[in-house]
Amino acid sequence: QVQLVESGGGLAQAGGSLRLSCATSSATTRRTISNNAMGWFRQAPGKEREFVAVISWRGETTDYSDSVKGRFTISRDNAKNTVYLQMNSLKPEDTALYYCAAARGSFGSRRPDNYNYWGQGTQVTVSS
Repeated sequence: QVQLVESGGGLAQAGGSLRLSCATSSATTRRTISNNAMGWFRQAPGKEREFVAVISWRGETTDYSDSVKGRFTISRDNAKNTVYLQMNSLKPEDTALYYCAAARGSFGSRRPDNYNYWGQGTQVTVSS
């Protein structure tokens, strides 16, 4: 069973920072997604899930939504089987449930249907 576990969410003030982590919880998960791109998505109440960032399996390629570009940084440490999302200059509109996901291939995409494994999400709330 593939399991992704997010952590690091919480409450931050506008202009503040948070770092999210996404870890694989088992050897099975690590074997299954070891060569896969990893992405972060978010979903605010009443809104559809939206793409935030993606990183290729070796970490050489990244992509960001326009709304977070220049403020968020995605990275991965394959030795630790962990993907990170550093979020700086947070805004109230960043408030959402943040999910990490494993893509079907090595380079990922912005489309949620190109991801076949998802975590349970971690809540990020930004106050003004």
